[in-house]
Amino acid sequence: LKETAVVILNYNGLGFLKQFLPNVIENSPEADVIVIDNCSSDHSLAFLKDNFPQIQVICNEENFGFAGGYNHGLAHILHKNYVLLNSDVEVTPNWLVPILNRAAENPNLAAIQPKILDYNKRDHFEYAGAAGGFLDKYGYAFCRGRVFDTVEKDLGQYQTPTDIFWSTGACFFIKSKVFKELGGFDERFFAHMEEIDLCWRIQNAGFGIQYEPN
Repeated sequence: LKETAVVILNYNGLGFLKQFLPNVIENSPEADVIVIDNCSSDHSLAFLKDNFPQIQVICNEENFGFAGGYNHGLAHILHKNYVLLNSDVEVTPNWLVPILNRAAENPNLAAIQPKILDYNKRDHFEYAGAAGGFLDKYGYAFCRGRVFDTVEKDLGQYQTPTDIFWSTGACFFIKSKVFKELGGFDERFFAHMEEIDLCWRIQNAGFGIQYEPN
């Protein structure tokens, strides 16, 4: 068993699995790639069985949303590290190495987010997470590289590892022990904001969260 699981939550995402899963498998040799299926009604499960029989698939008995879907699925995954990855994300070669190294070097670090760039405009940050999340004084969530609808070009301005307030659920490294101790995501959120809530609780528990630019 590898120490790390890259876990993709799927709900009727057959097109995304076809497009992105081969890339994730190819570029993640350090991890086991696992799919949690949120009771899809498309041909996702048959596609996985026929094309990726080596991949573990966990089937939820209903669509529990993002928060509940991950909570139910991760209960069956015993790896030391989880990397929660949206099904529509392309990863680059060796993407996990800097994250895993940083986590291993920092026992108090519970969660890490990589740099997230736009799939279609690759020199710009991606709205969902960009270079790490913060809250303003009114409690409004924003990211470095993305404020409201303005998304910055990546000019190397965010190349320093930095403590952040929240890591995006689009690509979310978390130590499984911390995830389980804190009770996972709050399922009342269903989808959206659940990762910010969890990150807040991570910090209240005395752990750190960082952005890894490499």
